[in-house]
Amino acid sequence: MAGYGFVALVTLASLLLYFYAGFQVGRARGRFDVPAPATHGHPEFERYFRVHMNMLEWMVIFLPSLWLAEVFNASWGAISTAVITVLGLVWLLGRYLYMRDYVRDPSTRTRGFVIQAAATAILFILAAVGAVIEIVSQ
Repeated sequence: MAGYGFVALVTLASLLLYFYAGFQVGRARGRFDVPAPATHGHPEFERYFRVHMNMLEWMVIFLPSLWLAEVFNASWGAISTAVITVLGLVWLLGRYLYMRDYVRDPSTRTRGFVIQAAATAILFILAAVGAVIEIVSQ
């Protein structure tokens, strides 16, 4: 898998951010006395929990899009690995902003959400175009 190092690092960073969000949920459980397996209780705990779950919901779309965009980039080369890596880093920034803002005040989450959704959409489109080009060129 030579040449995928930067995308692999973005993937690992996204997993690290996900672990961090999960750790924050655990801390919030203790701080607000919300025993497992409860997923509701104190409103601030619920914000930490929703941030963690929302990140999981988006990782299912983001990670395959990131990797498929990179894999098809290798075969048709229209978009550089650097662009795909930057889009992955933009997703991470958006997720971090979403997490920070949502926990503080859920009404301020829009900026982070839009940033990560846009990065994911672009990666998805790059992956889809790459898949079509791969099929047509066979």
